[in-house]
Parts: sequence; C-alpha cells; structure tokens
Amino acid sequence: MREEKVIVIDFGGQYNQLVARRVRECNVYCEIYSYKTDLATIKAMNPKGIILTGGPSSCYEEGAATCSDELFKLGIPVLGLCYGAQLMNWVLGGNVERASAREYGKTDLKVDSSSALFEGVKENTTCWMSHFDYISKMAPGFKVIATTDNCPVAACEKKEANLYAIQFHPEVLHTPEGSKMLYNFVRNICGCSGDWRMDTFVEDSIRAIREKVGSGKVLLALSGGVDSSVAAGLLSRAIGKQLTCVFVDHGLLRKDEGDEVEAVFGNGGQFDLNFIRVNAQERYYNKLAGVSEPERKRKIIGEEFIRVFEEEARKIGAVDFLAQGTIYPDVVESGLGGESAVIKSHHNVGGLPDFVDFKEIIEPLRDLFKDEVRKAGLELGIPEHLVFRQPFPGPGLGIRIIGEVTEEKVKIVQEADFIYREEIAKAAEEWKKANLSDRFGESKEGLTVDQIFSREREFNPSWMPDQYFAALTNMRSVGVMGDERTYDYAVALRAVRTVDFMTAESAEVPFSVLQTVMSRIINEVRGVNRVFYDLTSKPPGTIEME
Repeated sequence: MREEKVIVIDFGGQYNQLVARRVRECNVYCEIYSYKTDLATIKAMNPKGIILTGGPSSCYEEGAATCSDELFKLGIPVLGLCYGAQLMNWVLGGNVERASAREYGKTDLKVDSSSALFEGVKENTTCWMSHFDYISKMAPGFKVIATTDNCPVAACEKKEANLYAIQFHPEVLHTPEGSKMLYNFVRNICGCSGDWRMDTFVEDSIRAIREKVGSGKVLLALSGGVDSSVAAGLLSRAIGKQLTCVFVDHGLLRKDEGDEVEAVFGNGGQFDLNFIRVNAQERYYNKLAGVSEPERKRKIIGEEFIRVFEEEARKIGAVDFLAQGTIYPDVVESGLGGESAVIKSHHNVGGLPDFVDFKEIIEPLRDLFKDEVRKAGLELGIPEHLVFRQPFPGPGLGIRIIGEVTEEKVKIVQEADFIYREEIAKAAEEWKKANLSDRFGESKEGLTVDQIFSREREFNPSWMPDQYFAALTNMRSVGVMGDERTYDYAVALRAVRTVDFMTAESAEVPFSVLQTVMSRIINEVRGVNRVFYDLTSKPPGTIEME
C-alpha cells in the first residue's frame, strides 16, 4: 500500500514520535526504528530518507548509542537532529566536546538560506536548543549552514552526499519554521511526492481488510473511544455483518457515554455490524474494592475486561480474526518500537488473549498517530462529536479517581466532569460568536477532511484546551455549607494545551469559567466541598492523574 517511506532511527530521545508525526504532516509515511536495527534491514526497507533523533548520551562516551559509517554511504539522504547531528559528525571524522555551558530554550538562529534545507526560511529565525555537547570540529567535507551566538555549528551539510545535521530541534513548536525545514528535507532533498493521505489510507485499508478476511468473521472489543470507534467504522465499511463488536460498559465511562456509543454503533446506528453491549459495572466495582495502587487498578480493569470479553466470545463461538484498535504510539510506548522505555501498560498491545479461537490479529490503525486516526474517522463519516471526543484512557475513570474506586466516587467524578466539559464548551461557543461572527456560521459542506480538521482548531479560542477533565482526589477537607460543617472530597480540574500529547502545558482557561465550574460542582455534586486547578505541565507530570 505504501512505496515511499522515511525512517526515524531512535537513539533514545524524547521526541522520536514527534519527529515521525512532523514528517507525516508533510504527507510522507514515516516509521520509528531502534539504532540497533542492522544495516541490511534498513537497506531492505528502501527508505527515501533517514532521520537520526536526539538522545541522552554523549556520542564520545564508551557504550553510547551509535551507528556504522556505512549508514551514511547508502546513497540515501540523512538528517541528524541534536544527538544525531553530533553522531553523524563524530562517526565521519569530526569532533564533539562538552560545551562550557548548556544551551537550552529559545535561541536566535542565523541560517544560510541558500542551503536546500533552509529554502524559504528567514535568515534570522528562532530555534529550540537543548544540548550539553557541541560539534567542535565538523567532519571532512561539511560546511556550516546555521549558527547561534553560542553554537558555531548549529547546522551543517555535506551537500554532494545529501548529509545534513541540525543541532537544534526543528520538530517542536518552539522552532516556528522547523516544519518548513523538515518539509524541505523529506519533500525536496529526499524527493518524496507526498502520497500519504487519509483518503488513500482508508481506501487501501478497506481493500486490504476485504482481501485478508474473505468470508471470515471478525471480533472487535469496542471501548467507545476514538481508536476503537474508528477501527469499528473501518472494519464495518469493509466487511459489514462479518464484524461483531463487543462493548463492555465497565461503569468507569463518562456520564451518558455508554448510551452515546450504542446510538452510533447499535441497532439503528449508521454502521452495518453486530453490536453487543455488556453492562458489567457491578463486577468491576467488586474487583476494585480496596485497591488504591494505580498500576494494580490498571491491571485489574484490563484483566476483568478480558474475562468479560471471554464470556461473550464463547457465546459467539469461533471467529477467524480478532481486531484491536492499537495505534502507533501504543506500539512505541509499549517498548515495541524505537528505543522508548515502557511508559505504561496498554491494554491492547501485547498479552493477547488466548481464549478466543482465531487465526490472526487485525490492527487496522496500528500505523496511525492519534490525529491521523481522527482524520480517518472523518473520512469514514463517523460523527464529529465522536471523532473529536476527548482522549479517554482504557481504564477510564478508574485512574481519574485517586485511591480506591467505588460506585459513589464514580458518580461524583462523572457529574463534576460533565459540568466542567459543559461549561468549557459553553464558553468556547460564546467566544466564537463574539469573535468569529462573520465566519462561525460557515458551512462545512464541500470542505476536505484536512480543512475540517484544521477548522476544529482554528475556530476555537487560544485558551481552548486539547484535553480537559475533572478528577477526584483522595483528599477530604473541612468546609462550611449552609452554616453547617462539612467533611467532603476535593475535585481537581485538569486542562492542557498540546499537539502530540507527549508534552503538554496547563491551559489558561479564563478565571471566570473556572469560577463558574467551581460554583456549579460544589452546589450540584453531593460529596464535594473544594475544587482545585492543576497547573502541572508534562513533563514532569503526566496528563492523567494516575
């Protein structure tokens, strides 16, 4: 299905996924591989270009992540970023040393705009630096194409060999012209045509699924989240009633979410498939009684899901394929791609159930990042309210409740979260009407998926969070309500701005909105007498509470 590919070779940097996403935004397919991948495997992939990521090591240290100089002799364009830039020069005969002071943060950059890498980039621009080491001597044949006040080799090139090295991070938003630089590399230097598009992906996937499944039966666990919903939509378009979706309502969903999922995929919905809803709330609450450790809660919720799914699968009988809504970050973060450590357990990667009699696993979204999944959903005609639904973890509210999970606590956080989301949406609508009166009413008819996707962000206030929710802390405190002393729970409100969900900053939600949310939660949600706002960024925190 794909002929063009750029590969990212990961040396343990924190931005490996972000680099790959930026390449895909250039409509070029990209995958991440460990630096330990052998040269023969890389050659067999026949990539159009190779990008070396950053990393935590110093390339001159014994045992540091490295690569063979043969990598740079394949005739394939190579772009080294940060550690990758230093390593390229080190391996090819240059020198890298520890700088007298670390260079970190936004930095003024002067570029040679005659370089193909910086075509269309302003000669004086801004970049994001983060390094202790620096290239003190370039490898033979390289020339400087960018500098900063403290970094004499901010970028260099060996044009005739199509080798380029950038000391800063073009993939982050803090480098405003970074996307242009990456576009120049993958589209102009590597010569990629840009054939990675969601309409093509959907058409090719439907064709491939039909060919693989034939007349067989497919079983999919439908959680109601974006990933499994798009997987269900894609499979339904391909094979119709040959697909059975089992939706396990574990009682840890957001308010009314179970009914919303059933309205789209159940009887009378827009998709032609077999839909089974299992209401398993009580058995989950019983299993979680007395459990407070986050990872144990995750494991229990995941294992109980398998038990419920097993029971339903036995009723259905043998199937030919088991489908999962695995997406590319799941693969990478589970330690199955690149050099990433296992960040957290993912219920749909690894540990495949052995209780279902099936031939093979189908993971139709395994190659996609989250924003690409949403675009695929729009291509499939899935309702926008589902496509643009807030990200929601597999364990659901189980990890938005600190400590033990009980039915009472679930109801508290459901109601508080509903109020929070309702007030954010109301404030955003009011902002649109006040600031976009001439454009807000524009019809979406005739717009492409990419335009609808861009419009979703464009037609929102600058403070609009990319993810926001209410969580229940395990703290109880004294309060006064109606001249009476209370001893109730504290709710924490979380709202972050992010592009990739790998890094995030607290959103500056207007104080008046937070005040309204606080007042409504305390007045309308029984058992709550205090509301906090979480200002923590990621890192050092995570987006979810647990």
